[in-house]
Amino acid sequence: MILRTAAPARLIYPEDIAHRVLILGGGFGGLYAALSLRHAKVEVTLVDRRNFHLFQPLLYQVATGSLSPGDICAPLRGILSRQKNTRVLLGEAAGIDPAARRVKLLDAAELGYDSLIVATGSKSSYFGNPEWCEWAPSLKTVEEATAIRHKILYAFEAAERVGDADERRAWLTFAIIGGGPTGVELAGALAEIARQTLKNDFRSIHPQDARIVILDGGSRVLATYPEDLSRHAEAALDRLGVEVRTGVRVVAVSRDGISIQSAGSAPQWQAAKTVLWAGGVQVTTFGKTLAESTRAPTDKHGRIRVMPDLTIPGFPQIYVVGDLAGADDAAGNSLPGVAQVAMQGGAYAARAIVQRLEGAPVLRPFHYFDKGDLAVIGRGSAVARIFGLHLSGLPAWLVWLFVHLMYLVQFQNRVVVFVQWGFQYLTFSRGARLITGKAISDSVTAVDGMKNLSEE
Repeated sequence: MILRTAAPARLIYPEDIAHRVLILGGGFGGLYAALSLRHAKVEVTLVDRRNFHLFQPLLYQVATGSLSPGDICAPLRGILSRQKNTRVLLGEAAGIDPAARRVKLLDAAELGYDSLIVATGSKSSYFGNPEWCEWAPSLKTVEEATAIRHKILYAFEAAERVGDADERRAWLTFAIIGGGPTGVELAGALAEIARQTLKNDFRSIHPQDARIVILDGGSRVLATYPEDLSRHAEAALDRLGVEVRTGVRVVAVSRDGISIQSAGSAPQWQAAKTVLWAGGVQVTTFGKTLAESTRAPTDKHGRIRVMPDLTIPGFPQIYVVGDLAGADDAAGNSLPGVAQVAMQGGAYAARAIVQRLEGAPVLRPFHYFDKGDLAVIGRGSAVARIFGLHLSGLPAWLVWLFVHLMYLVQFQNRVVVFVQWGFQYLTFSRGARLITGKAISDSVTAVDGMKNLSEE
C-alpha cells in the first residue's frame, strides 16, 4: 500500500517547487527541524507514533505527581497548524529503502522523500537484562511516568496496611538505579514527597522514614558534570536524606528487591519493593534498521556515525539528529544525548536542506553551541553550568526554572506549569498525586504477609 498526499496532491508554490522533506520523530530534533522549514519552499511531512510532542526534561515531575501529562505535552498538529507547507501523520517507521528513497511504516504504508531527517530518539537500555523492566520501570514515555507515579504512591498505601515491620521497610525503600540527571531529580522529588508532601497523610506509618537510595557504578553522581557541581548535588541529596552509593552495580532485579555487587565482593541483597531505572539508553529499533540498510558505521552505543553535516556516509540526502546521531564536537568528544543537541541538530539539518536547494557550494559543518547543564535536586536547590559559570543552590534553581519554562513549546503550558510550581513552592502540595490505570504487576490487592490492622 502506498500512502499518498491527500488532496491537493501537491502543495503549490509560485515556482511549483515541491522538494519532499520527510521527518521521522516529533521530539526535539524533529520538531525543531519542521519549525525551521516553515518558510522553505518544500513539502514537509512529519511522522511520529504519538500525536504529541513531549517535553522530556520535566517527565520526572509527572512521575512524582508535580505535573500532569498534559502540562508537558503539546499536540503536534496544534503546534504546526499554521505551517501550511507541513502535514503531520500518525505512524511509526519500520523499514527503509535508501536507494528508492522510501520509508515503510509499521502498517505497511510507504512514504517517499527527497530529503530525510531521522530523529527517532532513543529508548532505555537494561544492559542485556530486558526482563528487569517488569520490576524497574524507566522514564522515557508518558506511560512509564504514570506507571512510576502509580508505583511510588502505591508503596506508601501498601506500607500503611502492612503489619510486619520488615515488609513495611521493604515497601518504604526506594532504589533508583543510575546517578545521572534523571536519577538525581527523581531522588530529590521522592525525598520531598516523603519528608513534606505526605508527612501528615498517614496514620500507621511515617512517610519521612522512607529510605531513598541512588545506586551508580561510577565514582560520583552526575558524572558528566564538573566535579564541583557533582559534589554540591551529592551534598544537597544528603541534606534531603537520600543515600548515594557509588561504585556498585546491580546484578539482579526482582519483585522484592535487588542484588548489588561492589568490586571484589559478593553480591548483597537489598529488599526494596520500588525500584526505578535511570540507567543508560540505546538506539531505537528503526535506528538499527537504518544503520543496517545504509551500512552506516556505528559507535559502541549503536549510534550512527554521521558526517560533519549530520548526513550518513554515502547518503547525503539522509540526516540523522538527536540521540541517534554519533557526532563529535571540535575537540573530538562525543556530543551528549541531551535536548539542546537535538534542537540544534534539527535546525541545522533544515538549514542545510534549504542551502542545498539554493545551490550553496559548501555547507559549514554542524557546530554544537554548548549552553551548559542543569539538574534540579529539590525546592530551591539545583546545580548549573551556564556558559562556563558554575552555580548551585537557589541561583541555579532560578536559572533551571526560567530555562525550562521558556523551552516549553506552548504558551499555555508555560502558564500552567508556572502556577503549579508556585503552589508547590509555597505548600509542597503535588496536585497530580493520583494512582491511575490498571494495577501494575507488583501492586497486588493483598500484600504478602499483610495483617488486618485490628489484630495488631
